[in-house]
Amino acid sequence: MNRHTTRQDLPRAQLLAERAFATLERFLHIEAASGIALLIAAAVALIWANSPFAPGYHALWHLPVSLGIGSLTVSQSLHFVINDGLMTIFFLVVGMEIRREIHEGALSNLRQASLPIMAALGGVAVPALIYVALNTDPSRLQGWAVPTATDIAFAVGVLALLGRSIPGNVRVFLLALAIIDDIIAVLIIALFYSGGLDLSGFLVAAMGILVVLGFQRMGVGSAFAYVLPGAIVWTGLLMTGAHPTLAGVVLGMLTPVLSRPTREHPLDMVAYAAQKLRNHDDANDTHHLAMPLKQLRLAQRELLPPVVRVQTALHPWVAFGIMPLFALANAGVSMDGIDLSAAGPQWVMAGVGLALVLGKPLGVVGVSWLMVRLGWCRLPPGVSWSGIVLIGLLAGVGFTMSIFISMLAFDNETLLGAAKLGVLAGSLLAALLGLAWGAMYRRTTKAA
Repeated sequence: MNRHTTRQDLPRAQLLAERAFATLERFLHIEAASGIALLIAAAVALIWANSPFAPGYHALWHLPVSLGIGSLTVSQSLHFVINDGLMTIFFLVVGMEIRREIHEGALSNLRQASLPIMAALGGVAVPALIYVALNTDPSRLQGWAVPTATDIAFAVGVLALLGRSIPGNVRVFLLALAIIDDIIAVLIIALFYSGGLDLSGFLVAAMGILVVLGFQRMGVGSAFAYVLPGAIVWTGLLMTGAHPTLAGVVLGMLTPVLSRPTREHPLDMVAYAAQKLRNHDDANDTHHLAMPLKQLRLAQRELLPPVVRVQTALHPWVAFGIMPLFALANAGVSMDGIDLSAAGPQWVMAGVGLALVLGKPLGVVGVSWLMVRLGWCRLPPGVSWSGIVLIGLLAGVGFTMSIFISMLAFDNETLLGAAKLGVLAGSLLAALLGLAWGAMYRRTTKAA
């Protein structure tokens, strides 16, 4: 592009491609950095829960948080607020990421998405089978889904440590696999860990969804307008007995992927407002400045579709706030509360750890090999079998979602603690193996 060419001269497809790659780059950068924040939060939680200050750690999460108007007051523990409230925003971002990928990303083309989909299914099935093989007792069997999830932030964060010499399509494959993994995890939570459903709650949730669709139909573009109907959906799902954080996924999947049409193109609105600001000399005349500034804010909002705009705004808060806070509140496993001399906790911990470290790569690589060998799928350009092994190893880093599922699976504190230890140990070992394999893979890639 010569220096006289403007962005308006570029083909629309090229502009869209540039925007998509810029968004992906920003997403990967945030995930990589947030993986470090997650690791620090988990380490702090573990040290704190096993220090002389452990009583303060456990007391903190049981502090009551109250919200009310007049005599109408709702009070819940801080732990509930984080796990059932703030994590809804995490699931909202997950839902919007899934929606975007289905619309224009790695899941928009079935042929392109078929291999990551099948690899993700293998990466769920094999760890579950390994866990079940080691934990046939009914009290431990309910934790079968704990090692099936992949943590996007940790996995992408570890991959980022290997540098930019890793082929870009390896990163895209890992991201697509992790997103599909999230979809499966959400379905598992909805189908297997939401027992005793109350149908009246679905009516309340349906009312909230209808309000959301009505607002979209009327062209309401402000994200804040959807907070109240979102709260109605959340309350309805809480009433059903399903996990209320699923409201985030529902709302994320409902978020529009296209900007609503305006009478003027947003770029024309920007140019017009900028011209008015340029021609106005008196910066202190706020009355005349208000209108062009309002037009600029409106144009900025309409330049990006809601699914991109809202996700971009929430993603840093989720990555650097909600997820580390979740890790801090839930990774504090007290060694005093776990009797690893008993067979039950030992097998739970071993089942989760082995399923993550061995089951994930076996499932991802094995199913990928089978699909390619049968001719049903093919490897993406630039992705070798060494790259698939790297993806399989990093898929074994299952932190946030795995701990979340473990808390739904186990009521027994001893088994829950053992499951969390299995997640932490297995994820750490998977990350170290991924780094070691990635270092060798990087050298062979450079040599080639």
